[in-house]
Amino acid sequence: MKQFFALISFLLIIQTSNAQLFRKEKVTYDANQGRGSTDNNLLRWGYFLGINSYDFNFDYNEDLRDIYVKKSPGFSVGLIGNLRVNSFIDLRFEPGLLITTRELYYSQTYFTGTDFNSSDLIREVKSTYVHLPLLVKISTKRINNFKPFIVGGFSTALNLSSNQDNPEDNSNGQFRTKKSPLFYELGFGIDLYLYNFKFTPSIRGLFGIGDELVRDKDPNSPWTSNITSMQTRGLFVNFTFQ
Repeated sequence: MKQFFALISFLLIIQTSNAQLFRKEKVTYDANQGRGSTDNNLLRWGYFLGINSYDFNFDYNEDLRDIYVKKSPGFSVGLIGNLRVNSFIDLRFEPGLLITTRELYYSQTYFTGTDFNSSDLIREVKSTYVHLPLLVKISTKRINNFKPFIVGGFSTALNLSSNQDNPEDNSNGQFRTKKSPLFYELGFGIDLYLYNFKFTPSIRGLFGIGDELVRDKDPNSPWTSNITSMQTRGLFVNFTFQ
């Protein structure tokens, strides 16, 4: 439902601003009315809403059937702090709250020689991230009311649902991940200059650095013993307002 409302909001913004974007008149900042872009300001602020999709990338000790990851669309919301370096480069800090869910489906080959039931083959991984990225935004020259850009950088997150310190593990139905994973991020987008604000749709990929799995106490655990490393991958579609 949240994703539906975000999509509807995006379509309404595009519809109402269409005439502004494609007019030959270039939108400029009006200090008297407080309208337009403030690109020349040293510091700028804004917020974003978005949709995310998280996955896991696994490396294995033995060549068993891959763990299947069922992804569900998640919701993202956060703030933006932008530091202008020059006309083409900005530094950005985008703290946000990201909510997502993944389900892991294990093959029965992981449980060969052990007793198991159908619930043992599925693990739900709910994640609530306080996401903290530091990014570099590199833009092209502005073309009328459009300004494409690429963005990249590094981030960390506090996973409030990690279960890292939970004494129970998969033998009690608890799949555990580390609290503070590290990532690098790459993406692109386009700034759209409107009379009252700057609207920016963007797409960004997120890639985990280092192993995020907290292993079970049993070294022969069917859920974790065959995993060499587990790293998050994610895709963000964000709509930014400044």
